[in-house]
Amino acid sequence: MKRLGKMGAVLALSLSMMIVGACGSNSGGGDAGNNGNTAGGNAGSSGAKPSKSITLGFSQVGAESGWRSANTKSIQDSAKDAGYTLKFSDAQQKQENQIKALRSFIQQKVDVIAFSPVVESGWDTVLKEAKDAGIPVVLTDRAVDSKDTSLYVTFLGSDFVEEGRKAGQWLSDQYKDAAEDINIVELQGTTGSAPANDRMQGFKEVISSNPKLKIVASQTGDFTRAKGKEVMQAFLKAHKDIDVLYAHNDDMALGAIQAIEAAGLKPGEDIKIISVDAVKDGMQAASDGKINFIVECNPLLGPQLMKVVQDVVDGKTVEARIVTEETTFTSEQAKEALPSRQY
Repeated sequence: MKRLGKMGAVLALSLSMMIVGACGSNSGGGDAGNNGNTAGGNAGSSGAKPSKSITLGFSQVGAESGWRSANTKSIQDSAKDAGYTLKFSDAQQKQENQIKALRSFIQQKVDVIAFSPVVESGWDTVLKEAKDAGIPVVLTDRAVDSKDTSLYVTFLGSDFVEEGRKAGQWLSDQYKDAAEDINIVELQGTTGSAPANDRMQGFKEVISSNPKLKIVASQTGDFTRAKGKEVMQAFLKAHKDIDVLYAHNDDMALGAIQAIEAAGLKPGEDIKIISVDAVKDGMQAASDGKINFIVECNPLLGPQLMKVVQDVVDGKTVEARIVTEETTFTSEQAKEALPSRQY
């Protein structure tokens, strides 16, 4: 009887091990709810723990330009590829809409919040609410001016000051031997936004070394083509001798080109044009000789953002500032790059 009891115990133990093994197999195969994603991408590896499906709340500035549309698509496509649940909100360029969206994400208890701030100031209160709720925040494309950097994990995006410097350096090189004043008009981005502030700062920083380079007018065009055209029309009426246009993005430059041509002038010749972004329409204008120099601002931040989100959820250390790699284009370089341009 004792021997039979021992055999029964062995059989029971074997049966128990088979059941445990079967559960582990089902877990390793992933379920439809999270597409089989695991923390760090270690699905099926020894000791790996399957992660829950990540929910990302993302608030976009709006759809004011070709750059912004490409940025939105990159984020939406990358979230889908990563198997994340994306809660997406379009702020329509209004800070109050964005704050409302962030509070909605907090209420929904998303895992991570990411957003491109409409303007730099006025975020501390809602960011503290996210911090108190234990939800990490990632800034994308644009920064905030909060002195409390513990309110967000990282800022992923371009160096806008450096973009302004690149624009200013090209202009300085073109007119280093100028004997007369070079009159510059500037189409700024949305008032109070990080790219508008920084692109203006970097540009002025470089051209200030040449007293012949003078900004005679500067006004916001809200990063839109329509407003860029409208403001350029006003510039042309108020200033009869404009040598250079510096536009904070391609869409405003493209609107300005319409105004310049309507005034009987040749963009790229009668008025030299510098812009920022390097979206397809801007690159086409550069290839046609209507824009002389473009500073690239890469909108395809989706893959990088999803990597940051995964690292944050996994508790990994994330750099406080992640800068995207970008280049510049003359008209000839734009012509060469245009056929393979993704955005």
